[in-house]
Amino acid sequence: MKRKKLFVAFMTFAVLAILMAVPALADEEVTFADNVAKVNDSINSFVWTAMLFAILGVGLIMTVITSFFQFTHFGYWWQHSIGSVFKRKDVLHSDDKKSISQFQSLCTAMAATVGTGNIVGVATAIVSGGPGAIFWMWIAAILGLMTNFSENVLGIFYRRRNKNGEWSGGAMYYLKDGLGGKKGFKQVGAFLAGLFAVFAVLASFGIGNLSQINSIVTNVTSTLEGFGVADQHVGSFSLIHLITGLVLMIVAALVIVGGLQRIAQTAEKLVPFMAIAYILGSLVLIFWKPGMILPALGSIFKFAFTGRAIAGGTLGTVIKWGLKRGVFSNEAGLGSSVMVHSNSNAKEPVTQGIWGIFEVFADTIIICTLTALAILTSGYIDFESGQLVDQAISASALTNVCFSAVFGKAGSVFVTLALVLFAFSTVLGWSHYVSKSWEYLLGTKSTIIYRVVFILCIMLGAQMTSSLAWDISDTFNGLMALPNLIGVLACAGTVAAIVKNYKDRVFHGKDIEPMLSWNQEIQKEEEIGFHTGDD
Repeated sequence: MKRKKLFVAFMTFAVLAILMAVPALADEEVTFADNVAKVNDSINSFVWTAMLFAILGVGLIMTVITSFFQFTHFGYWWQHSIGSVFKRKDVLHSDDKKSISQFQSLCTAMAATVGTGNIVGVATAIVSGGPGAIFWMWIAAILGLMTNFSENVLGIFYRRRNKNGEWSGGAMYYLKDGLGGKKGFKQVGAFLAGLFAVFAVLASFGIGNLSQINSIVTNVTSTLEGFGVADQHVGSFSLIHLITGLVLMIVAALVIVGGLQRIAQTAEKLVPFMAIAYILGSLVLIFWKPGMILPALGSIFKFAFTGRAIAGGTLGTVIKWGLKRGVFSNEAGLGSSVMVHSNSNAKEPVTQGIWGIFEVFADTIIICTLTALAILTSGYIDFESGQLVDQAISASALTNVCFSAVFGKAGSVFVTLALVLFAFSTVLGWSHYVSKSWEYLLGTKSTIIYRVVFILCIMLGAQMTSSLAWDISDTFNGLMALPNLIGVLACAGTVAAIVKNYKDRVFHGKDIEPMLSWNQEIQKEEEIGFHTGDD
């Protein structure tokens, strides 16, 4: 076992070292980097085309087997997720010091999912796929509601305590014990669990760290230059990037080294503030030109079914960009946020599953939609062609330009601050996600090593100029989805049984034993003090 763990550690660090070295090689125009980019582009294209079909397919299957729960029980899951914050103290605070509250788990999960994709990603979808891409983003989210629900149901059902007494859950465990518990699939389940954990670790350094930090320093530099603050260089290093990276690294260290409790405490304060501030800012911008709202909405539906939606590849340009950005934004199907939802003090799997529904709804249906409408009502998109009016504006700068057009420099500052908060919170959320994957591979005590390396990588992200490392991490992110979706599908019957059990008890008043855990010891432990429908 020790040899296996050492091998996994070696391979993880080896790939990570290559990942970090690639930007430097690329800057020197070394052929190796170009070859790596070509190979990765081919793999990435195949992986994400396949994964988009798989993610949507699994979402549809889980929607059907749960009897369209996201629609038929809309009021119920809304009332028992964010609505319960105002009614129950245990939703906000956990008496168990080894777990976090349901609200904290939501905030920590949203800290990771609400990121640059909600601002830059939406703009990229509109520029590349036209306004119709937003319609397909909604489709991805609607199906993703039940994918995320199912992941969280399985996360709670298959979780267990680690050596520190903390809950550990995620795709690793429902692959190992769910899929692996089926006759003849023990080795397959264990292999896929390890594969998911390795892909999650590798993806975390790009999607959850380097790219987010680079987005922060790039936007900070651009905003400062807008105020006449010129960047200085120390050798080949940008001074603004160095200072920003150092500040971010110190703040991140203070939070991340403190473990889940400190990350959750930070997230529950940061996420509501940044989400509400961004929502209000977007609404002001949207209603600044009220006459543009209906035409903007009309353009979304108009261009969702045009020729571009069908042409341009396997899925079509519009459909592909909408679905891809939707999945990137809410991460439903990747198996990432379930690793923090599993730390919740909720005893009932369906209870935490409901929070997963709200997470995707808030991320994509609310925040991404507001970004889209803010862009579409600004006048920078031609509703006849679906193209940018000014082709010189880049996708990464579009949202900033829209806010600046109305609010001047204050708009630019607002978007920059939103990006900083969104991106930095993503770093915090992902630091926990992958500490759980690392823990699965190498044990609880070794997670401090991962945290230190993760924190040091912040400075690397602040100095990166190449996007190749991000693209490689994007591929690993897609590869995470493969074993996770296999696990969700393999355990679809379990999800259906848990949901039926819950409905029978809560909606139909049947006096039957609740399905709380696959492990009978945990099942008995969780039943102590358990109240049906109110855990």
